[in-house]
Amino acid sequence: MWPNFDKPDAFGQHSNADIASLIGETRMLFTTLLSMQVQSSGSDGAENAENKVSDLAKDILVNTPDEINYEQTAKIIGLIRTPLEVVLLQEIERYNNLLDDMRTQLRNLRRGIQGLVVMSSDLEDIYTAVSEGRVPFQWLKAYNSLKPLAAWARDLSLRVAHFNTWAKTLRSPSLFWLAAYTFPTGFLTAVLQTSARATKTPIDELSWEFFVFVEEDANATRIIREGGGAYVHNLYLEGAGWLRKNQCLQDALPMELICPLPVIHFKPVENLKKRSRGIYHCPAYYYPIRSGSFIIAIDLKSGIEKPEYWIKRGSAILLSLAN
Repeated sequence: MWPNFDKPDAFGQHSNADIASLIGETRMLFTTLLSMQVQSSGSDGAENAENKVSDLAKDILVNTPDEINYEQTAKIIGLIRTPLEVVLLQEIERYNNLLDDMRTQLRNLRRGIQGLVVMSSDLEDIYTAVSEGRVPFQWLKAYNSLKPLAAWARDLSLRVAHFNTWAKTLRSPSLFWLAAYTFPTGFLTAVLQTSARATKTPIDELSWEFFVFVEEDANATRIIREGGGAYVHNLYLEGAGWLRKNQCLQDALPMELICPLPVIHFKPVENLKKRSRGIYHCPAYYYPIRSGSFIIAIDLKSGIEKPEYWIKRGSAILLSLAN
């Protein structure tokens, strides 16, 4: 007799894939139920809901980081700018626009709840999103994210701090946080441009070589040397595990849906015939929704399995997570 439900193994998937599928279905179910929830029509219920949203908006407003001083940073850098300095200024401008929009909309939302301004359709959308703990659609125009509102706000503060530190010191970070960039491919292109100018090599003759560290992130910063490229941290494996000792892929442990990766050195090199045997060209995506968020393919050792094994598993790298 055929089973009622096919196991993930029948499709070349890990048992964790079933868990991930169930989590996704559960989230979709609760999101649907939340959207169908009947709003209280009583004056007390409506007033309590409005007070709750107003308090949440105030908390977000208070904890929203200050804008980075774009004019001062641009003045210190000067008119002659390196590719990475151009990227820095572009990211500062995008984040400043987001922070300015957030402050304006949160203040107007609180004033709208108090009846001081008319609640526009945009403010109503923000009201609903804040009450449900979601990130308003207007704020997601800067960069995509699946994080709930509280986690997203904390993540935003860390992103701004990453660029604020860089802007104050004007020294490139030892470790780059690729997910912090609203346009990661622009950053990677800037790294290639920097190497192309340093080595006087046409940029279209450069490609990437990847080296995954054995050391923990804290220890990796001590051994980083000037060798060109960028050292990237805070990357995550989905659909596979990582054997740090042998620096290769392995099957994920049971219940290990996401596996943190060590620091990876993105090193520009001249186009050479790359070794493809035993190498999995692992796609990296900006966030868990993979369609339209591809960034780059990172070469990882496939371990005891062939690369086709990891293709079946749908193994990929994520720059940011959903929590």
